[in-house]
Amino acid sequence: VGQSVVIISGGIDLSVGSVLGFSGVVTAVLLNGVLGVTSSVVVGVLVGVACGVLNGLLITKAKLPPFIATLGMMSVARGLAFALTGGETIRNLPAGFLMIGQGSLLGIPIPIVIMAAFAIAIGSLLKATKWGRYTYAIGGNETAAVYSGVNVGAMKILVYGACGLSAGIAGVLFTSRFGVGQSTSGLGYELDVIAAAVIGGISLSGGRGTILGAIIGSLLMGILRNGLVLLNVSAYWQQVAIGLVILLAVVLDRKTKR
Repeated sequence: VGQSVVIISGGIDLSVGSVLGFSGVVTAVLLNGVLGVTSSVVVGVLVGVACGVLNGLLITKAKLPPFIATLGMMSVARGLAFALTGGETIRNLPAGFLMIGQGSLLGIPIPIVIMAAFAIAIGSLLKATKWGRYTYAIGGNETAAVYSGVNVGAMKILVYGACGLSAGIAGVLFTSRFGVGQSTSGLGYELDVIAAAVIGGISLSGGRGTILGAIIGSLLMGILRNGLVLLNVSAYWQQVAIGLVILLAVVLDRKTKR
């Protein structure tokens, strides 16, 4: 969801997987006798937000291209995750925390409830608020948006902050779901989330796409991965297949845009 908003605004975030892992590790470390469950979860999510906001500041204030800024953050966040854990797996997390990722609400897994609520909230903001309209405007034509009086810098910081929020929530849920804190969590997810967004109809050039499309793209990605696993395709060739799907989706997007 967060990556989708960034792409709609005409940007890209290569750090989402690393921020997911960093947020999860921070949460796990704090849960080991430092803070309670609620406080640890809040701090873990805020770590994701902080990384996203920092990406936005690097892009708007330091004038770094999104690719370079988020590539740097990808390395920094992953490095910090390894530094916090020493490469070790953090175990023995409290049962109250594990319930977040492993419990259910009315028969529906809690992670699905949380992410569905988040997707609905972001989708509604994109459709019904100035923030959403400005996000599409910046992605469609940033120069025109500037001349229209849009504070592009502030908007981009909010957009990348939202992406960081998404990664932070995902990091907490990932750690809770698997019951351990690992510095390798989310490794390689950058490609998956970009693929899901593109397959879901979000244009890499910005200005077009919906959160619903991104969700459908995520489901299709899941079907693709599960299908490849059932066919006993190795993980290496799975990455090749996903890369080809992205290329095909981009080519089709370019053709439809013309």
